[in-house]
Amino acid sequence: MDGIEIPCHFLCPISLQLMRDPVTLSTGITYDRESIEQWLFSCKNMVCPVTKQALHELDLTPNHTLRRLIQAWCTLNASHGVERIPTPKTPIDKTRIAKLIKDAKKFPEMQVKCLKTLRSITLEGERNQSCLEAAGAIEFLVSIIKSYDSSLLLETESNQGSEVMKASDEALSILYHIKVSESCLKSIVSNDNEFVESLVKILKNGSYHSRAYATLLLKQVFELADPVQLISLTPDFFSEIVRTLRDQISQQASKAALKLLVELCPWGRNRIKAVEGGAVFILVEFLLESSDKRASELALVVLDQLCGCAEGRAEFLNHGAGLAMVSKKIFRVSHAASERAVRILSSICRFSATPRVVQEMLQVGVVAKLCLVVQLDNSYKSKEKAREMLKLHARVWRNHACIPSHLLSSYPSS
Repeated sequence: MDGIEIPCHFLCPISLQLMRDPVTLSTGITYDRESIEQWLFSCKNMVCPVTKQALHELDLTPNHTLRRLIQAWCTLNASHGVERIPTPKTPIDKTRIAKLIKDAKKFPEMQVKCLKTLRSITLEGERNQSCLEAAGAIEFLVSIIKSYDSSLLLETESNQGSEVMKASDEALSILYHIKVSESCLKSIVSNDNEFVESLVKILKNGSYHSRAYATLLLKQVFELADPVQLISLTPDFFSEIVRTLRDQISQQASKAALKLLVELCPWGRNRIKAVEGGAVFILVEFLLESSDKRASELALVVLDQLCGCAEGRAEFLNHGAGLAMVSKKIFRVSHAASERAVRILSSICRFSATPRVVQEMLQVGVVAKLCLVVQLDNSYKSKEKAREMLKLHARVWRNHACIPSHLLSSYPSS
């Protein structure tokens, strides 16, 4: 604060800002609550910033005496433009969370109301999120999601079906925003196949809002799943992930769906399942419409994986814009995207180059783009793949009028 000297014991040792809600750690050092919670919960630093002592207990004891002194100092300096710091709200504790969960279980008619209260608590900060997990809220939320029954949704006049939808919507939102710890999430994944099945049901029949959260949660789940779970996924699962991508519910959900496919396609027969679920066609359409750099990179990674099998290449070539679109992405998105696009074209050239395909690659500008890759690309691997493709079909391509004359010098000699 300009022109006003703030007593040093009013400043937070981490941020050197005036403390608004002073709390004391077990080490005896006082910090501003917001600063120390960010240190402990966001940065995962389990030591006292000043003493460097390990913290086995994360209890933050309010320093009421110091807070009153700070408020009094603010009042005395009000004429200098210093605003009085309001008395902070009492932080949430496990007892209150446990009561909300108990009420939600005991009184079904109160379930949605209790869940909304839990959601507002979740959004107040990471300390509250950790408190929710410690109070057993995760298990409760998982049970709500598992109770989702798509058959109830067919009863349009059923209050029960409506309440189930509302409860699952709230539970999904809370579970995503809590940022569940890796150990807790791994425990759910390892011991509970029903949870994943319920998320897939929500993908199939839920609202756009629910489907987005279900996709984001599935991404988190499968980052920790074991190989047996990764190879045992059903074709129905891939169909629903592809549908999420097709519907473009949100940018976040689309990226989560793409990351899921990147993670899952290399395992077992998952590439075939994804192809059968319509992934290739939707990925081409997605790339045609997407202007997001990261999303385009992810889509090309998945498409590269799927073109590694005959079924994927066949579907890719069945799309009228496939070859032209992939060629167009070279040099227009990023270096990583260009590498993936060249890999896709290489798979087609090596394993699926019928006379029709070879002619199409010439007509839509693929061959001219490969000459540019040889001439301009900084990646050795991409240049070599482009040279291999140009040599492989040199008999058809080399002297064709579709290749601009200034690029013929880049055409590799056989």
